[in-house]
Amino acid sequence: MTVLPSFDDRTDFTNADRGFIATASDTKITDPAGRVVWDLEWYAFLDGECPDTANASLWRQSQLCAKHGLYEVAEGIYQVRGFDLSNITFIEGDTGVIIVDPLLSAEPAAAALRLYREHRGDRPVKAVIYTHSHADHFGGVRGVVPDGADIPIIAPSGFLEHAVAENVYAGTAMNRRAVYMYGAELAKGPAAQIGAGLGQTTSTGTISLIEPNLHITQTGQEETIDGVRFVFQLTPGTEAPAEMNFSLPDRRALCMAENATHNLHNLLTLRGALVRDPRVWARYLTEAIELFAGGSDVLFASHHWPTWGTAELTAFLGQQRDLYAYLHDQTLRMLNQGYNGTEIAEMIQLPPALEQSWHARGYYGSVSHNVKAIYQRYMGWFDGNPAHLWELPPEESARKHVEYMGGAAAILPKARQALADGELRWAAQVLNYVIFDDPDNSAARELLAEVYDKLGHGAENGPWRNFYLQGAAELRGNKADPSLDSASPDVARALSVEQIFDSLAIRIDGPRAWDARLTFDFTFTDLQETVRLSLANGVLVQTHNHDGTPADLALTLTKPQLLGMVAAQSMDGVRTEGDPQAIATLLGLLDTPDRNFNIVTP
Repeated sequence: MTVLPSFDDRTDFTNADRGFIATASDTKITDPAGRVVWDLEWYAFLDGECPDTANASLWRQSQLCAKHGLYEVAEGIYQVRGFDLSNITFIEGDTGVIIVDPLLSAEPAAAALRLYREHRGDRPVKAVIYTHSHADHFGGVRGVVPDGADIPIIAPSGFLEHAVAENVYAGTAMNRRAVYMYGAELAKGPAAQIGAGLGQTTSTGTISLIEPNLHITQTGQEETIDGVRFVFQLTPGTEAPAEMNFSLPDRRALCMAENATHNLHNLLTLRGALVRDPRVWARYLTEAIELFAGGSDVLFASHHWPTWGTAELTAFLGQQRDLYAYLHDQTLRMLNQGYNGTEIAEMIQLPPALEQSWHARGYYGSVSHNVKAIYQRYMGWFDGNPAHLWELPPEESARKHVEYMGGAAAILPKARQALADGELRWAAQVLNYVIFDDPDNSAARELLAEVYDKLGHGAENGPWRNFYLQGAAELRGNKADPSLDSASPDVARALSVEQIFDSLAIRIDGPRAWDARLTFDFTFTDLQETVRLSLANGVLVQTHNHDGTPADLALTLTKPQLLGMVAAQSMDGVRTEGDPQAIATLLGLLDTPDRNFNIVTP
């Protein structure tokens, strides 16, 4: 039986309000076209009492995350919170300010910098630090760095590769699922979107990227930036594949990036990603305690509010460490007893000291889906039961289930009764069969939407609530068109040639390309590099060495011209020798990703 922490404990509210200076007078943040990408008043309704359409624990978390404005963390350290999913931090140096994690998009980042300067003076930006490779920690950089500025852009080793890789391989699918996860396209309100646990939602402005020019390559590396001494800790494979914490020892302050925030984080984010390693995550938290905790008076992060006091931040880090270690170790213990991920997720319970700590609640990650992620990391998708080895695909399975259960007419009354009895999970499962058998069954769609509403309203986890409510909206015909595109021009320019060709390879329509045989030699004048691209058996292969066989087409060009060729099929400025039709044939074999594919219907 889950036991919540005490709602009478107001420590988090005290800390979230501490150091408040002011907020912006203009609540709406717009892009150059006048489109609102963030509104500080979206969540004003959270000032009221929790309604019966929301989980009280998630309502409390959303009240905390919705607080917005400029806050003093410590002398010379300020944060603007509540202007995006993440926080932006301003560290004052001798002659200017160092910015840490400039939000997801440029417009909210620019608004945050304006607010900071209104109250702290027009200090020039002397450096930018990206703590890790997720877009909500670098995407707003052009909102705070003027064009042509020559300043340090600091990031952990491997940052650029990982920052752009998601957009090469699975970016389209991740962006579609992110619509469900963050609920950015849902209405805001007590019965609708109330937050995402880690923050309120994602802004929908312009994503940008300036490539790093100073890399942190080892733990203990020190850099003095505008007179401020930083000591870094690399934490690869934790919340992001490239991530780092840092200490400001002379100010007794510790930044934990996104490795220790006021919730249980994701080991497998519901938008999709590679499974993270909780064992490594826990060990890096132990290392952070050993390296920095005793010399720190305040801990801040790139989400949520700070923790003050050496004893308090040490205890916080210790419990965060124990949270990930416990889930890891107990999942492994039970899978070695023969339980599968779904079974373990139903059985596992956190120790009382963790379960009753607000910062360990599953507002963003959940115990349930994190346990399944750990199982997946070690054991894969297959649970060992041969009945699950070669299951029917969803639509065919749905037809058989509906047939065996007597048809939709027999199922719907039982599903209504299950809804009335509170058997929401079962009602969702059987109604999903009906819809995947007959997506035009309007009665089934509305009934499943009602079930999803109930599941969403009861969820303590922000992304779970958003998934259910977005699913309900789409069943009712309100399909969201994603307004955020992570594959921005800056991100595209940061791709390596290898990644650009990889992006083509995963778009080749294999069956249509089975019999195609094409070779190309690409010579890049700006990179002093030649790449041979070969298509055979529906596979596009890139090599730097070949047997000397002449290519069907040789191209001499620059990387920007390659991007133009891929994005717009433009050959402007490209010199060619050979069959000019070859490149058209290749581009004609590319599939177009579907940015708005179906999820709750076939």
